Amino acid sequence: MTGLLSAQDVSVRYGSLAALAGVDLCIHDGQRHALIGPNGAGKTTLLDVIGGSTRPHRGTVRFNGRDVSRLGPAARARRGINRIHQRPAVFPTLTATENVVVAALPRVDRRRGWWPGGHRRAAQHRAGPLLDQMGLADVAAVQAGHLAHGQRRQLEIAMALAGRPRLLLLDEPAAGLSATEVGRLIELLRALPRAVAVLLVEHRLDLVYALSDTVTVLRDGRTLAAGTPDEIRTSPLVRQAYADGVS
Repeated sequence: MTGLLSAQDVSVRYGSLAALAGVDLCIHDGQRHALIGPNGAGKTTLLDVIGGSTRPHRGTVRFNGRDVSRLGPAARARRGINRIHQRPAVFPTLTATENVVVAALPRVDRRRGWWPGGHRRAAQHRAGPLLDQMGLADVAAVQAGHLAHGQRRQLEIAMALAGRPRLLLLDEPAAGLSATEVGRLIELLRALPRAVAVLLVEHRLDLVYALSDTVTVLRDGRTLAAGTPDEIRTSPLVRQAYADGVS
């Protein structure tokens, strides 16, 4: 299995519970891939394994040709894997611009406790275009704590992009958004550069089908089906498993 990211035979257990049991996944450069399935299917656990916050009991994760299975989230972020969680994680007392600047800065010089001026200026130059890309130019000077929920989600995406990722992990980005905000989110995610691959966990199938090139369906920690959105929509296995409405 080759690609930008490959997870092979990934298994995670919590006591007697198998959260994941031998799952394989491959993401190629620029690909938009979605993970769907009922609650408890293992979607977020797989995202945790790929992001580095959970170490699998069995299996390997390779990114850009290297085994990253034993690396934590910070080390994987430095290699190009950035994650956005269900709840927007922004600095509420900083402005939108300041949030993106902080996200764009490299690691602090621990000996001096500050970032060199050149890095800071470069981060400031990146902030404006990213905020404009996410539709936040008009609120660049507003503290993040005063932004609407949907705007905070857009800001977090801008912050993730500031780190120049090659793979963006999105954990239910539409959670808590109105129908109008979901539509706006779809437009923004569609406009992401193909230099960034996306792995998406989402319950909103309209968003999944609008954005994804390929979809994997998990159930009880195993892969139930995988294919294009059209193949998943018409899969008898998926229809049987989700009588509540995969169509």
